[in-house]
Amino acid sequence: MASLQNHPSIHRSFPPNSLPQLASQRHGTLPCCRRTASAPCVVRAEQAAPSASTPHSLGRRQLLALGLAVPGIAVVNQDSVSFAAESKKGFLAVTDKKDGYSFLYPFGWQEVVIEGQDKVFKDVIEPLESVSINMIPTNKEDIRDLGPPEQVAETLIKKVLAPPSQKTKLIAAKEHDVDGKAYYTFEFVAKAPNYIRHALSTISIGNGKFYTLTTGANERRWGKMKDKLETVVDSFKIFTVYDGAA
Repeated sequence: MASLQNHPSIHRSFPPNSLPQLASQRHGTLPCCRRTASAPCVVRAEQAAPSASTPHSLGRRQLLALGLAVPGIAVVNQDSVSFAAESKKGFLAVTDKKDGYSFLYPFGWQEVVIEGQDKVFKDVIEPLESVSINMIPTNKEDIRDLGPPEQVAETLIKKVLAPPSQKTKLIAAKEHDVDGKAYYTFEFVAKAPNYIRHALSTISIGNGKFYTLTTGANERRWGKMKDKLETVVDSFKIFTVYDGAA
């Protein structure tokens, strides 16, 4: 699939080579969720494991919710590259020392593997409730080099975070600073024929990478999930990874 920089319309919003590979991660025709025999399900919460029918009922909706083109998905086993630990009440913290980021996710969400994504966690009952992390190389040093928040958000939503068949609407976009690092955070909805997903994303640049964290829920559950999802997106931080660091 062609890279984002090859879309002519993107050149009007982003400098050339600013987001060289994002379009390869965009939504497309998606297969169903599947478990692998060698990778047993791990639910990182004090909850019962989902029934045997769960993967088939989750797959399509969960993948559609992520807004990403992926050829396959599998539940991960208990060995993880990143470190997860209990943090704020009701949440677990993930710190990836190799790739230089950390965030919180709701207690009980399950980690799955999706090709092209660095990390994904989702709810086992409400598959539209999920969080995903994506990274691509970039030669930019600051997210503000790509343009103002609204412009960058609109481009990502239309070209990457939602399939062309869905109607999208940017609700709000803002810039904020954490420890001298600029982040753009935005809220949007994506309307499919049988559901509306209400989502939050935050993006930043560091370590030669463009980071995107996206979380969301079905519109019908937005009122209940809003505070939790805002905690997730506000918790995302990137930090400098030094050569030779473990």
